[in-house]
Amino acid sequence: MISDLSLCRFATEDALPRLGLIANAHLYDLSERPEPQWATMEAWLVAAGWRVDEALAELEALAPELDAVCPVEQLLDETRKPRVIAPLDTQEVWACGVTYEMSREARKRESDSPTVYGLVYDAPRPELFFKSTPHRVVGPGDAVAIRGDSDWDVPESELTLVITPQMEIVGYTIGNDMSSRDIEGENPLYLPQAKIYERCCALGPVVRLIGRVDPMNLEVTCTIYRDGDAVFQGNTNTSNIHRPLESMVDYLGRCNRFPSGAFLLTGTGVVPPDSFTLEEGDEVEIAFEELGTLRNPVIRLPIE
Repeated sequence: MISDLSLCRFATEDALPRLGLIANAHLYDLSERPEPQWATMEAWLVAAGWRVDEALAELEALAPELDAVCPVEQLLDETRKPRVIAPLDTQEVWACGVTYEMSREARKRESDSPTVYGLVYDAPRPELFFKSTPHRVVGPGDAVAIRGDSDWDVPESELTLVITPQMEIVGYTIGNDMSSRDIEGENPLYLPQAKIYERCCALGPVVRLIGRVDPMNLEVTCTIYRDGDAVFQGNTNTSNIHRPLESMVDYLGRCNRFPSGAFLLTGTGVVPPDSFTLEEGDEVEIAFEELGTLRNPVIRLPIE
């Protein structure tokens, strides 16, 4: 149950995205307030810059002044309205790779150039790559995709950092970094094709705000269902992340600007066996302790 201070985006019957506050096990509509900082996720991230503690205190104080829209259970029910949607609006999504030992070993096995993954795992500078524009991101219950020109595809369950334009971590959500392992393994220069395409990333269900959870001690479970049966399940803990979260954010912000904030995936410690690949019709379920559960069906994109 997500009952503590969190942000989300949700859709109502008119399908217009709204910014929501979750507190006391209920959803509150921030967008109904006249102040501009509550209108969108971008507006709140911009307003929170340089004043994160104050911005969080404002959210806590605001809940008693609002009327509850619905209980959290209803919000997270993908068959009902209001319905939770992807938490970003205008933000870019980036990713930091090879941050778990399991990921390092998996990348080395798949690659024709295995040494690059061993080197980056221990190097001061992390692997950072652009993952997605907002329109390529889906939310809970929406379909993620596998490429029509790939034969080895997997989900990657990742703690995702929510960052202000001033490169401050303000919250955490769940990310699914869909990956075409055969394309990346053939040549590291094919990484953008393996990572960036329509429906290549899922985020949600909510942004759990800092100070409410320990991001470096969260249990993670990834389960893949096929025809109703679990065909893969793997577990890890975010304590196995090899790099400090602040260091990843620092490198992301070097010589770079994010005027509306950013989302940063922090790597995966759950890797299906090399014999496994996703199929159309599968369902991916990623559960993070204290952050909730992100579920998405899988479709295959045609080559057009």
